Amino acid sequence: MDKVLTMGEMMLRLKPPEYERILQAERFAANYGGSEANVAVSLALLGDQADYLTKLPDNPLGDMALATVRKFGVDTSKILRGGPRLGIYFFEKGTSVRSTNVVYDRAGSSFALAQAEEFDWPTLLTGVTYFYFSGITVALSAEMQKALLAACEYCNAHNITVVCDMNYRGKMWSPAEAQAAMAKLMPFINICIANDEDFEGALGIKAFDGDMSRGIEQKDSFIAAMHTVQERYPNCHTVASVVRDMPTADDNTCTALLVQGDQVYQGRTYHVHVMEGVASGDAFGAALIHGFINHFEPQQMIDYASTASVLKLTIHGDMNIITDTDIQKALASSSNVSR
Repeated sequence: MDKVLTMGEMMLRLKPPEYERILQAERFAANYGGSEANVAVSLALLGDQADYLTKLPDNPLGDMALATVRKFGVDTSKILRGGPRLGIYFFEKGTSVRSTNVVYDRAGSSFALAQAEEFDWPTLLTGVTYFYFSGITVALSAEMQKALLAACEYCNAHNITVVCDMNYRGKMWSPAEAQAAMAKLMPFINICIANDEDFEGALGIKAFDGDMSRGIEQKDSFIAAMHTVQERYPNCHTVASVVRDMPTADDNTCTALLVQGDQVYQGRTYHVHVMEGVASGDAFGAALIHGFINHFEPQQMIDYASTASVLKLTIHGDMNIITDTDIQKALASSSNVSR
């Protein structure tokens, strides 16, 4: 059975009640998440074998973070323990014309301070078929970039498929920093996921004018950018992207694109009321990998991944608590769907 190893930081998420702003909040709901942890949980719930790699402090917060992914069936045996703290992020849910906002308190976390030599890749990648990480992990430190480069080189030498969600975050680094770091890793990446500003921020490729209310009408620009990725990096056999119109924080129209060589596939288009606009890209990435593991045809794969992504928008919290049955049920329904 194919095995996926995801690597990235897990954090404590603190959210004010309902639509309150952080400046108003007197209490916060606490849960745990992080891009690669979310992907591992989604894969496990879809029935795939998922291992998660991170570093957590040896304290009750670290214990709870570990238990959160383990309870969904993720293999946590490779998680490192130690270091000073668990990173935190504050999630402020937007509504109407007010966008969702995130405030990070993650500097000096156990994972961010991890050293490259702590990761024994021949052991960690034994039996692994797919290695998954995101640009958020790359942004954390020079040591993390060194560790990921070593991992990618090992994967390349041992026929392990490397999957990367560009996940550009302007609050973490500049486009120049991101592009310099990603240029070293892209020659080893086989499946590239890039959404919205990711193309320009992480790769220096123009694909999107920044207007989140009209992403879908810029579809041709996204497709051209996806072809450019493949031209620059011939090792990258698949490029995928979530494309969306977000006129308000509450109501979105979402579709997705898949490019393999000269072939372009568009997933289902959904009109969805958003419960929380967070981690839908993680759900998309996990479902895409699930499609590869299960030998889906390209059109089936992008329909499946776009459906998983919009289902996440209906769920509170970081993790996409859905199963294959949920996705198949949504695929069988014509409600709020167009082509």
